[in-house]
Order: sequence, then structure tokens, then C-alpha cells
Amino acid sequence: MYAKGNDMNLPSTLQQLGWQAFFQQQLNLQEFENAVIARVTAHHRSSYELMTVGGACSLMANPTLPQITIGDWLLLDTAGRFIRLLARKSLFKRKAAGSQLAEQLIAANVDTLIIVCSLNHDFNLSRIERYLTLAHEAGAEPLLVLTKMDLCSDVEAYLQQVKQLDPMLMVETVNALDISCSHILQPWCKAGSTLAVVGSSGVGKSTLVNTLTDNSEQKTAEVRSDDSKGRHTTTARSMHFIAAGAVVIDTPGMRELQLTDCDDGIRRTFADIESLARHCRFNDCQHFAEPGCAVQQAIAQGDLDARRLTNYQKLNAEQARNTASLQVRRAQARQFSKMVKSVKSLKTRKYID
Repeated sequence: MYAKGNDMNLPSTLQQLGWQAFFQQQLNLQEFENAVIARVTAHHRSSYELMTVGGACSLMANPTLPQITIGDWLLLDTAGRFIRLLARKSLFKRKAAGSQLAEQLIAANVDTLIIVCSLNHDFNLSRIERYLTLAHEAGAEPLLVLTKMDLCSDVEAYLQQVKQLDPMLMVETVNALDISCSHILQPWCKAGSTLAVVGSSGVGKSTLVNTLTDNSEQKTAEVRSDDSKGRHTTTARSMHFIAAGAVVIDTPGMRELQLTDCDDGIRRTFADIESLARHCRFNDCQHFAEPGCAVQQAIAQGDLDARRLTNYQKLNAEQARNTASLQVRRAQARQFSKMVKSVKSLKTRKYID
């Protein structure tokens, strides 16, 4: 049932898999002693890769299973059969890319979301705000890691821009190729903690993961010199283990990160605008051209960046549109399910009669 790999960082205890008291409290004594506790390390089309203290195993995907994603904790019986999915501590999700009306799970049970942004053409405050919204909504601590500091002539200028987003935001600048970045990020890499790394292609996510795990498991590639754009070297989400005992999830660069159901995440990311809005003349002020708008007044006085308000309005409109569309889709699915059950019930009654 189990297979051990050659990676010296492979976990040998539940804590090294990211196990915490939050999950322990969901088990009774019989389950803890007799069931197999497994964590999802990868998701393929027809199966899930799992890791237990006994080694790696797999679980075949089937329609009876709940929606499962990387980072989830599962209970299995001794034969490797699914028993149940444990409640999640945090969950990252987005609207599926393209025109598809569906919700895609990204990762579960993450303690710290490492938002990677390079100190070059990739640096984008609006994109950082989008990732911060994702972290706040999921219930994880955001950590902004600015990479390629060795190639940047004015790191402080970038730091000043970031501090305007949130003076309490944790920010670290690193050269992802330098082993010293492992020491810089050590406070977030303690045993039992789970980190997820997100960011655009070419910002150094996989290089950072390789440095933290002290191997070259994740492929990397050079970026284009003219615009600093990267190539997709990470094509699927993957879980890796740090010698100190932490778990890190690497994700592909996402060209689309459409938000859904993230009212609270937006409020926390744009707490300054939310605070100003309470002083607007009208309770339903949209902060465009209404009289007595405290937000527009702050912009006019130079206390608020107009770009920040534009992104706030954009993300609010986007998440409202996507949430409404998904709610309609869910209602249609429920209606169809009821109809199927009704038809089955009718056929059963006819058969009995």
C-alpha cells in the first residue's frame, strides 16, 4: 500500500506532515488508533497522491468523494479506502479560469500564504492586493516575499510602495538562489506549519521552493530580458517538505485569479478605504462622484492613491459578478438533482404498484 521515496526530507511524523491540534480535535480515540491519517500531496485527473507516516499511497478519484484538493487531510481505513475528509482550517479557491461557471479549489489547510513578487517589471501593487484578498478570505497569514533583490538598484523604493498597502504587512526581500533566504524565512517554516507559494511565472517561486527544501526538484527557467516575463515551469500544484519540519505547496503561475465569495477578504485588504467610507455623506456611496465622499476627498488631499480605489472597485465588482453567477449555477444544479430524485421515486412507485 505504501511506498517510501529517497527524499531525506520526507516526513516521518504527523507533525512534519503539518498535523495540528485543530485536526486532532476532530478525531475520536478509535479513529486515531485504528484509521490511517493521510494528507493530499497532489491531485491528478483520476487519482490523488497521499502521504502518511507510513509512506506514500494513492486514492482513486470517484464521484462519491467530496471535493478534495492538495493540503486536505483524509481518514482512510487500513485497506486504503476513504472514510472521511477532515474539516479545513483554511481554503484557497477561485472561479475556474475562462468562461466556465465553476469554483476551483487551490489548496487547503495553509497557515501562511507566501506571495512572491520580483523586483523588476513583474512588480504590481494591484496584483499583490488580489493575492492579499485571497489570503485574508482563506484565513491564512500573508507574507510578501520580494525576490531578485540582487538585481534591483533601489529596493527601498519598492518597499515604500508596499508599506502604503498595509503598514502591518509582513515583507521580506531575498535572492531566492541564496541559501540565506532559508534563514530569513525560518520563522514561518517551523514544524507543523504549512506554507503555499503563489505569484506570476518567472518571479522565482520554484527557485525559492528549491532553496527552502535544499534540492532542485522544481524546474526553473530564465525570464525574458525585455519584459521580465517568465515561462510556466511549474505546471501543477505540488507539496514539498522542509528539513525543519514545515510543508510548502508550490503553485503554477496563474494568469487568471478570478475572485468569488470574498467580501471579508476585500474589506480586510482595503481596510483604509472601508474606514474612510464610514465618513461618506451617503451610506451607499460608491466613491465615484457623489457629494460628500470621504474617499474621493482623501484622494484629492493625496492621502489615498487613486489606483488603490480603482482596484478596490474592480475587485468588488468582479467578486459580486462571479458569486452571483455561481449561485445561479448551484441553484440550477440543486433543481436538476431534485428532478432526478423525483423521477427515480416515481419509477420506483410504479414498479411497486
